[in-house]
Amino acid sequence: MNTRKQQLDAFNRLLDIMDELREKCPWDKKQTLESLRHLTIEETYELADAILDNDLEEIKKELGDVLLHIVFYAKIGSEKQAFDIADIANSISDKLIDRHPHIYGDVQVENEEEVKQNWEKLKLKEGKKSVLEGVPKSLPAVVKANRIQDKVAGVGFDWEEPHQVWEKVQEELDELNEEIEKGNQENIEKEFGDVLFSMINYARFINVNPENALEKTNKKFINRFQYLEEAAKKAGKDLSDMSLTEMDVFWNESKKLYK
Repeated sequence: MNTRKQQLDAFNRLLDIMDELREKCPWDKKQTLESLRHLTIEETYELADAILDNDLEEIKKELGDVLLHIVFYAKIGSEKQAFDIADIANSISDKLIDRHPHIYGDVQVENEEEVKQNWEKLKLKEGKKSVLEGVPKSLPAVVKANRIQDKVAGVGFDWEEPHQVWEKVQEELDELNEEIEKGNQENIEKEFGDVLFSMINYARFINVNPENALEKTNKKFINRFQYLEEAAKKAGKDLSDMSLTEMDVFWNESKKLYK
């Protein structure tokens, strides 16, 4: 691995390249904070995909893309005389020191859970009116629900045992079934949302990240269905002309390959 000096030299090289691109490249010169935003979101999802695939080489590349965006934002910030890369680094360093009094102060903690609880209490002392202020509005719903539940648990608003949460899941499922029988679509949607929210909460108690779990299932389904498509094609068949029984033959083959 690289030495600290080599790491700093590499980062300095990136800063120099960013300066040059911003000065000479027509595309880079044109970019703004707003124009980069959707690209940053895209790069973040590409990094997330690489992490789920456990592709270390791809993770390295995607981290480079994310780092480029951070440096790009810092460059634009310096042009606006608002902030630069040093301000960004110092800001997060100061926050980390303030948020870790058990490392940089005299606070004692017993475990990870106490660290998380202290973290949320410190945020409130910093002036936040609600522990939920730090949950971005634009987060995908599954991720947002998970973060909401995690944050309120940090201040003690939580179930005590996993079985209590599972009982809540069962309760919400019963309420959903009642509304389905009544046929009220608006209430069905509400109860379905409650079921999802309670399932996401239960995932936290069994140490499962619901977003990762669902995305892995998405990937598995895509692989299986694409196998089905390819197998049907090799057999000279069109999916739209096949019965479910015929498709099940190839689907069961795909399940053996993608578990």
